[in-house]
Amino acid sequence: MIDKKLEKHWENVYSNKKENEVSWYQKYPDKSIELIKSLNINLNSSIIDIGAGESRLVDSLLEMGYKNIDVLDISRTAIEKAKKRLGDKSLLVNWIVSDVNNFIPKKKYDLWHDRAAFHFLKKNNQIKNYISLTNNSITTNGKLILATFSSNGPMKCSGLDVTRYSKESLIKEFKNHFTLSNSFITSHLTPFNTFQEFLFISFKKKS
Repeated sequence: MIDKKLEKHWENVYSNKKENEVSWYQKYPDKSIELIKSLNINLNSSIIDIGAGESRLVDSLLEMGYKNIDVLDISRTAIEKAKKRLGDKSLLVNWIVSDVNNFIPKKKYDLWHDRAAFHFLKKNNQIKNYISLTNNSITTNGKLILATFSSNGPMKCSGLDVTRYSKESLIKEFKNHFTLSNSFITSHLTPFNTFQEFLFISFKKKS
């Protein structure tokens, strides 16, 4: 069941702002693609992008030849705008309108990608539920890519509080099910010419 208050918030954002009028906008998701390429996963791998909004990651994945892509967001408007942008290519993608807190996957994923969704989870039970969800939804030896605001990043995004993470704190959260593969800090230039410091981290699911 979708959190109606949260759904309303994100519907309002995507209904009233253009793609390049939100702070997280990227014309090309270079850091995510850099990490995905480093994983050397095959083109038939099952991939999901969590909290994607209008992200252009799906465009890049299709261009790279990936054939089994799911895109999830709580906002139906964001999903519809992304589908419109892709045109006929949108038929190659499985689109899911859901709050990640209530997402019940119908399959397992070889790659779970999340840029700036996890850090919106503030309650301990939500965080634990998300970690359990990734553990249950990612294949053995599958990959998890997370990008959150770093310890030096903003404390809010889109008017909502976020949890900032360090490499060590993310490893601690996921250590029961995942091992670290890679991590780095990067500064994201927003459309408003400000910088947001992000932590990108990739994990491998334990056998």
